[in-house]
Amino acid sequence: MSHTDCSFYIHCPQLLFESEGRVRVEKHEDHCVFIIEGAEKEDEGVYRVIVKNPVGEDKADITVKVIDVPDPPEAPKISNIGEDYCTVQWQPPTYDGGQPVLGYILERKKKKSYRWMRLNFDLLKELTYEAKRMIEGVVYEMRIYAVNSIGMSRPSPASQPFMPIAPPSEPTHFTVEDVSDTTVALKWRPPERIGAGGLDGYIVEYCKDGYKASVWKINKLLQYKNPVLAAAEWTPALPGLTERTSALIKDLVTGDKLYFRVKAINLAGESGAAIIKEPITVQEIMQRPKIWLPRHLRQTLVKKVGETINIMIPFQGKPRPKIIWMKDGQTLDSKDVGIRNSNTDTILFIRKAELHHSGGYEVTLQIENMTDTVAITIQIIDKPGPPQNIKLADVWGFNVALEWTPPQDDGNAQILGYTVQKADKKTMEWYTVYDHYRRTNCVVSDLIMGNEYFFRVFSENLCGLSETAATTKNPAYIQKTGTTYKPPSYKEHDFSEPPKFTHPLVNRSVIAGYNTTLSCAVRGIPK
Repeated sequence: MSHTDCSFYIHCPQLLFESEGRVRVEKHEDHCVFIIEGAEKEDEGVYRVIVKNPVGEDKADITVKVIDVPDPPEAPKISNIGEDYCTVQWQPPTYDGGQPVLGYILERKKKKSYRWMRLNFDLLKELTYEAKRMIEGVVYEMRIYAVNSIGMSRPSPASQPFMPIAPPSEPTHFTVEDVSDTTVALKWRPPERIGAGGLDGYIVEYCKDGYKASVWKINKLLQYKNPVLAAAEWTPALPGLTERTSALIKDLVTGDKLYFRVKAINLAGESGAAIIKEPITVQEIMQRPKIWLPRHLRQTLVKKVGETINIMIPFQGKPRPKIIWMKDGQTLDSKDVGIRNSNTDTILFIRKAELHHSGGYEVTLQIENMTDTVAITIQIIDKPGPPQNIKLADVWGFNVALEWTPPQDDGNAQILGYTVQKADKKTMEWYTVYDHYRRTNCVVSDLIMGNEYFFRVFSENLCGLSETAATTKNPAYIQKTGTTYKPPSYKEHDFSEPPKFTHPLVNRSVIAGYNTTLSCAVRGIPK
């Protein structure tokens, strides 16, 4: 035997044989050599050597077998792709190199990388392998080597690129929201785990209770994934996928008992199913009418003229109740306001509020002989009119007293106060003296002597100041006072006084030979 690319020698007795080329015979004195250079697979076979002499001949057969590394296997197949794992399958190489294949070596790389990573250090004996510890959402490729006693084959072509992704987990909080004679409303929340594959939508299915004795049987069908039973018993409730987390199943048969399930779908396939554990009977349930009046509507609703009114009042009741709106004891005119009703609420809509929309409203729900009523008070307010009968009550010194009466139109709201302003006749620039003043009279002080003043008063409510003011017709003149000086008159005073010693003479002692002075003080008028 010989390895490929090595010379192969066969020794035999002296022959009269000549040949040239890759396969030839070399003659020597006592032997000849049969040479095959660069043995190839085609050189395999049985070779016969015939020896002749005058006495006779002899022959021998030699079997030549050429062995090599195996051919590379075909590209591996990827299946059962999960969140961080997949199953790799491959076929043995077409040619095993003349020696049994001892095993296989598997390599993996990211698609955008050039670095292949070996996945096994011991040879793989089987034709499948579960590759693990991959990153979800990353694209990978696989390739395989075949190994025999001679060596390792060239790598196989890379597998088709694949991405480890897993189906999402099952939807959560799957519940029945409402049931009628022909419909069932379902709602649920998204799966806790969605993964790199994202979420394409949800599929909702139902089946009749008659096909299953219990939820246990449903779970067994899911566990064994019996496609025949699943296709026969579970009916799609919606056409295709839905992206919403709620569904209204319509056109059901009244009285049927149904199981419902919902599954999340993404690129990796379907999630587990969230199932309603008990069968749902398709039948309207009688429910007493009840109005849930919002807290802010329990007090008077105050709106300004021109504002939009949108009142939504939720309620419950089955079957759908009859809704009646009343205003001040009269049926509400639908031409003046808009009313929209649904299965769960009623809405009163006024695009631009007017004063005549004020009043007491009543909403009544009626189901057969059962009713529920609530009352709502709406107050539409506007700016008030100006005060009336303003006049100058008095003018003295630097002060002016004003009086007026409340406005005739209060704007459908309480008057909160008045704003009093003054203006010098020369400039007619208005300055506020009082604001939010609650009385209907006031005194304006600190006016300038010699000037003339006009005064005006605005009324005020929740909407603000009145558009116009009540203004005094005539100005108030602050007169100048006189400045003539009149000296006071005094009685002539008698200042005469008899003489009187204010400091008398005092006794003195004098030393002989010295001078001395005697002094005293005296007062008297005239002198």
